Amino acid sequence: MLCLLMVLFTGLSNAQEKDGYVAPTDTAVLHKLARWQDLKFGLFMHWGPYSEWGVVESWSICPEDEGWTQRKGPYSADYNSYKKAYENLQTTFNPTHFDPEKWVRAAKDAGMKYVVFTTKHHDGFCMFDTKETDYKVTDPKTPFSANPKSNVAYEVFNAFRNEGFMTGAYFSKPDWHSAFYWWPYFPPKDRNVNYDPAKYPERWQHFKDYTYNQVQELMSNYGKMDILWLDGGWVRPLKTVDRSVEWQQGIKYDQDIDMERIATAARVKQPGLIVVDRTVAGPYENYTTPEQQVPDKPLSHPWETCMTMGNSWSYVPGDQYKPSIQLVQLLIKIVSRGGNFLMNIGPGPDGDWDPEAYKRLADIGKWIKINGEGIYGSKAVAPFSSDNLYYTQSADGKTRFAFLLADNPDLIFKPLISIPTGDSRKVRSVQLLGTKYKLKWVQHEGDISVVIPASLQNNSGLQYAATFKINY
Repeated sequence: MLCLLMVLFTGLSNAQEKDGYVAPTDTAVLHKLARWQDLKFGLFMHWGPYSEWGVVESWSICPEDEGWTQRKGPYSADYNSYKKAYENLQTTFNPTHFDPEKWVRAAKDAGMKYVVFTTKHHDGFCMFDTKETDYKVTDPKTPFSANPKSNVAYEVFNAFRNEGFMTGAYFSKPDWHSAFYWWPYFPPKDRNVNYDPAKYPERWQHFKDYTYNQVQELMSNYGKMDILWLDGGWVRPLKTVDRSVEWQQGIKYDQDIDMERIATAARVKQPGLIVVDRTVAGPYENYTTPEQQVPDKPLSHPWETCMTMGNSWSYVPGDQYKPSIQLVQLLIKIVSRGGNFLMNIGPGPDGDWDPEAYKRLADIGKWIKINGEGIYGSKAVAPFSSDNLYYTQSADGKTRFAFLLADNPDLIFKPLISIPTGDSRKVRSVQLLGTKYKLKWVQHEGDISVVIPASLQNNSGLQYAATFKINY
């Protein structure tokens, strides 16, 4: 199997020279990457003291004039006052309703198979018990530090791992609290380091060591880890900057933190670790992460759409959560393109999710229990989609799944459904998952016409999307 994986990914790397993807050569990484690709559906969580204000995670302390960096509230008129008040949220952060087992139950019931948790976002606040800084959830200045579950990342990873989830640690490479990244001698100018690392190499080395040490803590003290999910792609070697990408145009300094050192040491602790150095194409971006979007065609390498359940990554009071039908259909579309869906829910300041998030997960779970065999372990297959039909196939290629997306939550079927598969192999059977009807169908080369019984057309009991299972 490992030899086959190496042949597969070597072939992919040859085909992906244009997009910069470099396939792993470590067989343990290849094996884990293949396993991860079969999981399809994961949970993402952005959480920190910023949830107390219900503001965007970290970005409001970034001195850039962007829509998502706008400051609000009584301290917003003065940057320094705002940043001081923002960092002072540590002294009131006390999410006493934190219950990771409750999250696991809901996520597992929804059909999620892996979790990625924010151990540290750009603001530098650590949701784990690091020895490198006192800006952390376990520091005595943080009220929640007195709670037996104060080492939040440890509790989250253990709870999900105990239920068979793959675990991933989100970690921000930039750290806007660290004096080794935003040196207090200079005011911060934007999201980037505020001094020239080439001019002050000792200070930059301190930051490299700080980053390395924190990653080593996560890889050493938090159990078996499957994914190291690194964010903040502006922290990168200057030679990798793509000036055609707007947000990379502001990177002026070489911010090389020595990914080879970080990844090599991490894999000593965690053999087979998947490393995701987001947007930095090369050997340490084992899969790519389109954000808040679904590619319109399959990508030629492993990938994952990361997207919010609501409108925001972090908790915002009254956030508008996507309807269940939209979330289910997003999962189908992503999987039909060969990707994984990492869906984000932001816990609130009390340590729990909005009740609407639980409702959405319950709805997804009802659908996945009927239709999951067309999702998990499936592969993309041409023509990928046709109108409101989306396709996957089983790993052995003997079964194809055609997902018929509904216009409204309750499915209404036309009397005759045409399924253009493009596969002229002889069809042995066609089933509609979630029903016991024996369907009548006719095959003409790669097209299948399925007759829907009258009693099923307006009263199927199915929601969001129907799955036709086609066996060859």
